[in-house]
Amino acid sequence: MEPQFWHERWAINQIGFNQSEVNPYLVKLWPELTVQPGERVFVPLCGKTIDIHWLLDQGHYVVGAELSETAVAAWFSEAGLTPRVEEHADFKLYRYGACEIWCGDFFALKPENIGECTAFYDRAAMIALPASMRWQYVQQLNRLMGEDSCGLLITLDYDQSRIDGPPFAVDGDEVQQLLSPEWRVKQVGEWDVLEKSAKFKQAGVTQLMEYAYRMFRR
Repeated sequence: MEPQFWHERWAINQIGFNQSEVNPYLVKLWPELTVQPGERVFVPLCGKTIDIHWLLDQGHYVVGAELSETAVAAWFSEAGLTPRVEEHADFKLYRYGACEIWCGDFFALKPENIGECTAFYDRAAMIALPASMRWQYVQQLNRLMGEDSCGLLITLDYDQSRIDGPPFAVDGDEVQQLLSPEWRVKQVGEWDVLEKSAKFKQAGVTQLMEYAYRMFRR
């Protein structure tokens, strides 16, 4: 996807992927990772997700990455926070308390930008990217995360011949193929969430599976 695609989606508020409630699978499954308070948690392609608030409430330091400045500004505004904004080369860094969001091209981020993150949370990053970009995404994630890190990945799988993404369908075989060289990957949840999506039902999709994966760096 070209950056302009996402800029346009945010400009016209076409952000059906944004949830109004904390993801229930984050609440249920995150404790299994035993990430400790104070550890840095990376949230790639974070948009304005309120899941960040939940992670902050667990005592984590949260580092987000997001292309759209509209999304980043909205996250802080809707939280009633006035961040400090700094220029860092090709990025704008929005920072407040234990949260910072790097606004710019995710693929240009360097480990020294985000610091030593020991965990990551991906609910809508991998599935936001077409197949041609997902390997590049995983390679960048591998570069950014530390040796002993862990993560929670949530994906969708459905009949993409009925409706094209984003969000795109990513099945379990692809998750293993992309991530298992560097991560120990275990599927820890699956749910049919079709009833929550009128868009997919109207397109004729008969099953919309959401899968959760727990990962530890090899």
